[in-house]
Amino acid sequence: MANAARGHDYHLVDPSPWPLLGSIGALILMVGAVHFMHPESFLAFLPSFPGVGAAWLMLLGLLVVLYTMLVWWKDVIHESVVRGDHTPVVKLGLRYGMVLFIMSEVMFFVAWFWAYIHSAIHHSQFMGTQWPPVGIETFDPWHLPLLNTVILLTSGTTVTWAHHAVMHGDKKGLIQGLWLTVILGAFFSVVQAYEYSHAAFTFGGTNPNQIYGSTFYMATGFHGFHVLVGTIFLAVCLVRAYKDQLTPTRHFGFEAAAWYWHFVDVVWLILFAMIYVWGEVPRMAVLVPDHPIPGL
Repeated sequence: MANAARGHDYHLVDPSPWPLLGSIGALILMVGAVHFMHPESFLAFLPSFPGVGAAWLMLLGLLVVLYTMLVWWKDVIHESVVRGDHTPVVKLGLRYGMVLFIMSEVMFFVAWFWAYIHSAIHHSQFMGTQWPPVGIETFDPWHLPLLNTVILLTSGTTVTWAHHAVMHGDKKGLIQGLWLTVILGAFFSVVQAYEYSHAAFTFGGTNPNQIYGSTFYMATGFHGFHVLVGTIFLAVCLVRAYKDQLTPTRHFGFEAAAWYWHFVDVVWLILFAMIYVWGEVPRMAVLVPDHPIPGL
């Protein structure tokens, strides 16, 4: 129904196969991941070669999910740019949705923060009288972690520059700001990968000391994944900027990406302060008691 003919500001979406296809892809990805990590699982119909069948199943599920994201978001852009379905009321709903999504992400990271804090404060229950545990050589926070902090803070200024440019119809400033932000985001990922490759501790294992490695990699690794997603998000906005799809009155896609990127920046500052600086050697044994706190 044409925007002028429907007589209201709400957008009634057309029937779409993408939610069903995305659900099927997510199910395939989940089943493959379960079998990959637990070959002894119930999936006896998969090939007996260790990990081979599961790996292909994971790849198939991932490709279906990625394809769904591509075509679904392409339809959303078409609804906004070509059909003009994103009225002020619809845009307000999109903003509420993005705010709720970021709030859910906040609670997601709170879980990893608390896992680290709980292990640090009550370490005597698990691994002795000091945190980080004996044998764990932590990263120097004033080397690569500080470099990544500078990179992300700088990227926050460049994405704000791009946001200011699009609001004033400055296409050149928008493209330049987005290019710099995407490059800085990619550089952050490269530095973090290099840091991981030189880590003196691993992710898992049966040693209680591996609690540190698990909490470290889960918190910083999921943040790194969010940086990668945010970089792709901004790269898509960059392509749209070249196609003149972002204007002073229609640019919520980029605005949502900017919100997401600032959220990633704030999470990193907390990670840097809590995991790298607070958890640095010399040890933290003097900060907490050597025995469990009654009632906790």
